[in-house]
Amino acid sequence: MASSSCSTFVFGLALLVIVFSSANATLYTNFYSSSCPKLFDTVKREVESAISKETRMGASLLRLFFHDCFVNGCDGSILLDDTSSFTGEKNAGPNRNSARGFDVIDKIKSAVEKHCQGAVSCADILAIAARDSVHILGGPTWDVKLGRRDSKAASQSAANNGIPRPTSNLNQLISRFNSLGLSTKDLVALSVLYDSLLPWQQSRNEFHFMLGGHTIGQARCTTFRARIYNETNIESSFARMRQSTCPRNSGSGDNNLAPIDFATPTFFDNHYFKNLIQKKGLIHSDQQLYNGGSTDSIVHTYSANPASFFADFSAAMIKMGDISPLTGSQGEIRKNCRRVN
Repeated sequence: MASSSCSTFVFGLALLVIVFSSANATLYTNFYSSSCPKLFDTVKREVESAISKETRMGASLLRLFFHDCFVNGCDGSILLDDTSSFTGEKNAGPNRNSARGFDVIDKIKSAVEKHCQGAVSCADILAIAARDSVHILGGPTWDVKLGRRDSKAASQSAANNGIPRPTSNLNQLISRFNSLGLSTKDLVALSVLYDSLLPWQQSRNEFHFMLGGHTIGQARCTTFRARIYNETNIESSFARMRQSTCPRNSGSGDNNLAPIDFATPTFFDNHYFKNLIQKKGLIHSDQQLYNGGSTDSIVHTYSANPASFFADFSAAMIKMGDISPLTGSQGEIRKNCRRVN
């Protein structure tokens, strides 16, 4: 009996260790310190080159990481082209004719492969490129946790359902972020998250979600037309300014662009939050963050204290990067980010 109890205890302890290890010991900041010591310098050099040619590319790379992590975790699935066996995420509503920067990721991957062949995943490259993009454009930096592996498939339906829409109200936004382990504070901090040059598109309806990283992006007229003509929680002169390049009637000027942060559109800072307080949020979901709800106080804090915003943004990016990564023997290390091995 004693032997049986002892065996049960040992088995239970071993199981506990396995569960604890799989839940906690997944990603590490020094994961490639031995296998690819030149990784960070190589990625940063390529990102700097891309942004020097087109400033907006920094926002695009940041957005790619966001869209990757919100669909089945940070696994590089957004980078996969369609195949005969699955329809990928590139042509999902939030990404079609909108997600960009794939060629930059290809160049980074090629450069990394020259230093350490078959060692670094595309998912990790995307995470590092997003961090470097923010820092190069004047934002904070953080220690990126690494060790992700690449998925062997992608899902268009998951992408269609996983990305919050620009028509979302505050409760819907909070609910989606909470479902992924991200807090309300994370939601507001990450609202600056990405380049919104082209909107969420599905059938004849067009959407675009633009929070946090929206301090460095642009949006099409179709994305904000309804707000500047129909909503009341918008500053009148700001609405008129945007109406001058975005006609009321659909089909006229649909592709005309406007900066999400009109004050400093190519610089990562806290002006986005100052704009919200002045009711100058360009897109409906942006202004929801400052519209008499529970996030008003956070917007106030970030508008007055850029250091607080930077710190919370960095922490939120690390948390987002922890969403359901593939590790260990899961997935693979792709040779080409656009297709499975």
